Amino acid sequence: MIRLLIRRLLQGALVVVVLQTITFFLVRLLPGNPFLGERKLPQHIMDQLNALYGLNQSAWSQYLNYWKGIILHGDFGPSLVREGVQVSDIIAQAFPISLWLGVLGMGIAVIIGIPAGMLAAWWRNRWPDACIMLFAMAGICIPAFVVAPVFGLTLGMNIPGLSVAGWDNPLCAVLPALTLGLINAAYIARLTRGGMAEVLSADFIRTARAKGAGAGRLLFVHALRSGLLPAVSYLGPAFAALITGSFVVETCFQVPGMGLHFVNATTDRDYFLIQGLVFCYGVLIVLANLVVDLVLIALNPQLRSQGAA
Repeated sequence: MIRLLIRRLLQGALVVVVLQTITFFLVRLLPGNPFLGERKLPQHIMDQLNALYGLNQSAWSQYLNYWKGIILHGDFGPSLVREGVQVSDIIAQAFPISLWLGVLGMGIAVIIGIPAGMLAAWWRNRWPDACIMLFAMAGICIPAFVVAPVFGLTLGMNIPGLSVAGWDNPLCAVLPALTLGLINAAYIARLTRGGMAEVLSADFIRTARAKGAGAGRLLFVHALRSGLLPAVSYLGPAFAALITGSFVVETCFQVPGMGLHFVNATTDRDYFLIQGLVFCYGVLIVLANLVVDLVLIALNPQLRSQGAA
């Protein structure tokens, strides 16, 4: 187990370094300039700004200085657009909002998706299965930029207390969390249905049914542990994506989370902010996958011996 954990951490560190390296050089290929606003600045002012932020150095010098700041000081640099604001301060302000939104969204997805997938597997090839999978397919096919405005118009404009934009009261999280939760619930339902259907057709389930085991015991005692493996594999990356990658939903509802900052940073060519957000996203993905690996090993002890090998 320790060897597996160390190997996963080393692989994750390599993934983060590669991701950050690619991002560092790609953002500098973006057309435009972070200092070009509505009015063109004189060249000597541009030269002073580039020198102030170290953008007049070679790409490799900037790259080495960037990693030096992260490793020695935990500093992602200043925002190139917001004067006097550090990237770490922006992330510290936005991350709790995205985290809370991600927890709510994933909670809704799990509460709806897993029971729906279990029921579809139990009633496989019957009308409940067809209805549940129809709604799941609709949830997968309909994009978030369609679901979010529909919820805003139908729920936000008609239910008192709900907000369609901003983050000034607890109820502001309801609609974006519901949007994220229902979309991910569709994926979880399909994965759970596939895993549970395979387990329910196994020989040991037929033996348990022949011995008189009821539906509840078959589902929750005999089949649930193995049937949830595909859904659990999806939950880790999905949760990390909910925290940092809900660009469309946060933009639609004007939630000041990491997704909205990423969209604005890309539009403004804010190199350091893009790099800081991508670094945070990469670390979250690595940690989420590590947690998923540990949970899968707990659910399926056979993976422990495979990982040790």
